[in-house]
Amino acid sequence: MAQDGPITLTDLVTVLRACAGEADGVDLGGDIADREFADLGYDSVALMEVSARMAERFGLELDEDALSDPATPAEMLRRLNRAAAAEGEVR
Repeated sequence: MAQDGPITLTDLVTVLRACAGEADGVDLGGDIADREFADLGYDSVALMEVSARMAERFGLELDEDALSDPATPAEMLRRLNRAAAAEGEVR
């Protein structure tokens, strides 16, 4: 699905919550862009599911290596938006 502008942290948080929930004591509504996914309570299996859901939601073809183990939400967003731009999805 093409969208106006880049994929946002709000988009990512929505999918994080849908896929793996929210760990006790973690506020995904806060400033989490540069926090490690591990500190937010997400392991590599959860991130694989999140990546697949983001690809499906935004109609992206993602190279497995492109989203392998991003350390932070900001890094995942950079990779997703780079993939979207390459496919002409972000307007």
